[in-house]
Amino acid sequence: MIESLGLLITQSTNPFYNLALEQYLTFHVKQGQCILYLWQNQNTVVIGKNQNAWKECRVRALERDGGRMVRRMSGGGAVYHDMGNLNFTFTVRKEDYHVDRQLKVILEAVKILGVRAEKTGRNDITVDGRKISGNAFYESDGFCCHHGTLLLSADKEKMGRYLNASPEKLRSKGIESVRSRVANLSEYCPDVNIRMMEELMEKAFSLVYGLPIKRIAEEGLPEGFLRQEEKKFSSWEWNFGKKSDLQYEIRKRFSWGEIELQYQVDRGILAECRIYSDAMEPGWIESLRDSLTGIPYRAGDIYGALMRLAERNPDRAGQTEDVKALILDGL
Repeated sequence: MIESLGLLITQSTNPFYNLALEQYLTFHVKQGQCILYLWQNQNTVVIGKNQNAWKECRVRALERDGGRMVRRMSGGGAVYHDMGNLNFTFTVRKEDYHVDRQLKVILEAVKILGVRAEKTGRNDITVDGRKISGNAFYESDGFCCHHGTLLLSADKEKMGRYLNASPEKLRSKGIESVRSRVANLSEYCPDVNIRMMEELMEKAFSLVYGLPIKRIAEEGLPEGFLRQEEKKFSSWEWNFGKKSDLQYEIRKRFSWGEIELQYQVDRGILAECRIYSDAMEPGWIESLRDSLTGIPYRAGDIYGALMRLAERNPDRAGQTEDVKALILDGL
């Protein structure tokens, strides 16, 4: 049961530090506590934990224009952040994690503004069918993170310039471009600004949970830890790794997300496997990769490995079946 609310609003616009701070808050939230963290990134593309950086972001164009790309902890797709975008994060223990309640904070804040929004699809908040907020989720060892974007006056031209959404994803949504499916809140409320939205989020947070809010002092957090994690989030290894040099590649979009498998077969063994996806469950993607790596490249062995994975993850059995069919069709 939530008994206390914490709020931290950072003035940093450094994406690497901001994600380090988010990670700290995620793994240090107390039992019975829910923390709302509000933050902004300057000219940044943020990709999901299991996405292929080279295919989701036009990296050279972004860096040429002084922008940065960073990989977050959660699954889901790539997003563009600038100073017209307010990012929010809820951190809470698993026993108190409630996505609909957390989303209600966003919906109430927008409602106070005078705009009626609704939750649609797997992770979007829309107004008149156009996306104003995307959400993603992460869980580890009983600690949960739910974060997302809230578009106020984001530069949609830059969004289209730097994000490289796949044609399959766009076709599945019946749209022609990244820009056409999003809207800024300023289109519905011209006077809205970041400070106003921060105040409305704080008000809605207290209203939805029925509790007062205690501000968290950023200065009191462990600077050494944050700088160490900032270094990780800014590293080449975390964000890009190495370009693919594997033998085989298959890619397909399903209702639950897009998946791309790259693998190397050495003397009949699946010696190495990489999986990129905007699926919302990063842990399942990692389990899928581990299940395939090191097994014989034969239909029976692949079938057996994925059946065992489905048994261990019954909530993902349908997704596992889709991947099994995709791989076996290619044999």
